[in-house]
Amino acid sequence: MVSIQSILAIVFFAVMFGFLIYKRKKLDTQKVLFPLIYVIMYRTKLGLKSMDKIAKKFPYLGYVIVAGIVIGFLGMVFICFEIIRNSAKLFVSPGTAVSVQPVLPFEAKGVFFVPFIYWILSIFIIAAVHEFSHGVAARYFGMKVKSSGFAFLCFILPVVPAAFVEPDEKQLQKSSLKKKLGVFAAGPFSNILTAGFILLLVLLVFNPVGKILFEPAGVNVVTVNDDGPSDGSGLAPGDIIKDVNGVYVGNVEEFVSELKTYSPGDTIDLKTDNGVRTITLGRSPEDDSLPWLGISSRPHTTVKQSIEASLGTFIPAALEWIFGFFFWLFLLSLGIGLFNLLPMGPLDGGLMMKQVLVKYYKHKGAVIFRTMSWGFFLLILVNLAIGFVR
Repeated sequence: MVSIQSILAIVFFAVMFGFLIYKRKKLDTQKVLFPLIYVIMYRTKLGLKSMDKIAKKFPYLGYVIVAGIVIGFLGMVFICFEIIRNSAKLFVSPGTAVSVQPVLPFEAKGVFFVPFIYWILSIFIIAAVHEFSHGVAARYFGMKVKSSGFAFLCFILPVVPAAFVEPDEKQLQKSSLKKKLGVFAAGPFSNILTAGFILLLVLLVFNPVGKILFEPAGVNVVTVNDDGPSDGSGLAPGDIIKDVNGVYVGNVEEFVSELKTYSPGDTIDLKTDNGVRTITLGRSPEDDSLPWLGISSRPHTTVKQSIEASLGTFIPAALEWIFGFFFWLFLLSLGIGLFNLLPMGPLDGGLMMKQVLVKYYKHKGAVIFRTMSWGFFLLILVNLAIGFVR
């Protein structure tokens, strides 16, 4: 049976293709590895006046932009270290999860699956915040923003919707290093700030409200690692784990604690809402003395009976959907913000690193950056290939 999520995804992509065909004469194509990878752009003037107003209204915005540069380079160091470390572990510990996967609203090998409604809303919000912040930083430094618009990242066919702003290239190139870095860092910094804001919202609002309305009711499986111990067992994203070998686990902490009573090689039965799954535990990539299921999970809750009796089911269900949406928005904002800080090609981190290297090392700096960029590009291809092949 086709789910409502699948139907909505099909309708969205059909509308997107229809839009691209209808506007084909007004589209520009940025060729990366055409026809395998390319970007389609549709230019507009949306948001330009708002960027200008914000840039003029907040005189202390310069301090925020400088903070963005600092956080940008710290984030760059972190994401580079993690991708190099994790890529090395792929060959030492074959069960290690790949560090880079395409985030898409359908389940497939090598894809990080996000339910369609959460995916499309999160992508639009993340892209809008990211590009709007680039525009605000450019206007703060007095650069003209020529256009904004919609973009579509294409892997042979258009797959991921995005957005863009287009500062005046000549003004940008003539600007000081600080101004260039400020404009480039603004996008990923805004995504990281969004993730931080959501985390505060969770701690200060969602958790207290959640404890009033909901009670623990198991563990929700978010992802199942390809070629991990759970792969092939029947355990799937969306399953709710209720107990381990007959021992009830009401939350993630109880689940992890119960798993630690077993050793790698032990066989366990996981009772889920979709049946019992028998799994032989593997060795943790982090510590081979610990058992490993090869899944990621989050808490699963149900509405308290007293709350359901007084409020009914609609309000708690709506709040649960909102909590789920912010969970994915946090995860994707942080992940996309950090990924954009990689010192590679056209990514914001690449633009930042290239400016610094060329500024201080001239032609040699350009060569260093090109080597670095290709190195990370190959690492990403390795991760993607392993994710699809496993």
